[in-house]
Amino acid sequence: MTKYFFVAASQKFLTVEEPIEEILKERERNYKENNKEIDFWLLKNPSFLQTSQFKNLTAKIPSPPAAVLSTDKKFITFLKLRLEFVAVGEFECPNAEITDPFKV
Repeated sequence: MTKYFFVAASQKFLTVEEPIEEILKERERNYKENNKEIDFWLLKNPSFLQTSQFKNLTAKIPSPPAAVLSTDKKFITFLKLRLEFVAVGEFECPNAEITDPFKV
């Protein structure tokens, strides 16, 4: 099983109001320079947010949602501190409700 961490907010907040694209491009550039495999993804309307374990969390996020998903907890902590107005969570996959963490 793989453990995933995420920040989630409305698509508008993550893709328009905040410079998340710039942050992700810089991180991608750094990973390429250091021959490191990408371990983060921006997902619009990810299906894992629709599961029962995140029911309370998604109730606080304006629709449609978006999330930055990663296997790097420190990166998600950085994003939470940088973006402030985002929800955070984690899950292991696969599990009974989430078989594909990238499904939208």
